[in-house]
Amino acid sequence: MAVEHNRAKQLGQFLQTRRARLTPEQAGLEPGGRRRTPGLRRSEVAYLAGVSVDWYTWLEQGREINVSAQVLESVSRALRLDDNERRHLYILATGYEPTEGREPQLEVSPLLQSLLDRQGECPAFVSNSRWDIVAWNRAACAVLGDYDRMSDRERNSLWRLFTSDDTKAMFRDGWEKSARRRLAQFRANYGRYVGDPWWSGMIEELKAVSPEFREWWPQHEVLDAPEGYKTIYHPEVGALHFDHLSFSVIDSTDLQLTVNLPLDQATADQLKKLLKTY
Repeated sequence: MAVEHNRAKQLGQFLQTRRARLTPEQAGLEPGGRRRTPGLRRSEVAYLAGVSVDWYTWLEQGREINVSAQVLESVSRALRLDDNERRHLYILATGYEPTEGREPQLEVSPLLQSLLDRQGECPAFVSNSRWDIVAWNRAACAVLGDYDRMSDRERNSLWRLFTSDDTKAMFRDGWEKSARRRLAQFRANYGRYVGDPWWSGMIEELKAVSPEFREWWPQHEVLDAPEGYKTIYHPEVGALHFDHLSFSVIDSTDLQLTVNLPLDQATADQLKKLLKTY
C-alpha cells in the first residue's frame, strides 16, 4: 500500500507540472483573463479530457480511484504529453507501461543499425513488440536467412518458425523444443495485448496453417527467458552452436536487440568461412 500511495503522490505532482507548463492558447482554449498561476486550471484539463472536475482533482490529489486506459489517453492528449511522458503517466497510474494506441516500430536509428553491423560474425537482429524483425546485420542474413528478400510476414519470427520448412530444417530434431519455447515467450508477451486486432488475427492465422500451433496454443505455457542456447544447421557449413542474449532498447522500449554468440571455436571458424563467400 505504501508503494501505491507514493506512486499516486508522484502521479499528482507530475500532472501538476505538466498542467503548469501548458498555456490555454497551446491547448486550443481562450486565454480566459488574468491568472494567478501559470498554465491550465484543473477545470480546463478536465474539460479537455472529458472527465469531471472532481475526478481530475482527485487524480491530482493522489486519491485511490479507478483509472482506465481510455481516460489516461484522454488526459495524455489534453496535456500534450510526448511518448516518454505518456509512458511515465501510465506507470505512475497503473504500474504498467501502455500497450494500447501505440503502433510497433518498423525502423531503427542509424546508431542502432551501426551497433548491429559492428557485431561482425555474431548474427544479430532487432525485433519489435509484434516479433517482426526490423533490422539485422550481414551475419544474421548469412545464417538465419536473407531478410532483405523476405516479405513483411516472413520477417515475423513466430510466423516463420511455424510455417517455413527451411526454418524447421534449420533446427532439425530441436525444432519442437525451440518452437515450444518461442511460443511460450509469445504467449507471455500476448498478455499485454489481449484483444488487440493484430495479435488476434495473427493467432487465428497461425491456428489455420500450423497443426502444432493449433495444438499447443490452448496449453497456455508461458516463459520469459531472453537468454538461451541453440543449434542451427546451415546447409553450407553444418551445425552452428550459439548462446543468445536479448536486450531491451532503453530509448525505444518497443524494440529488442538479440545477439547470437558462437559457443565454440568450431562455430566461430565456420562463421568466418561462411561470411567470406556471402
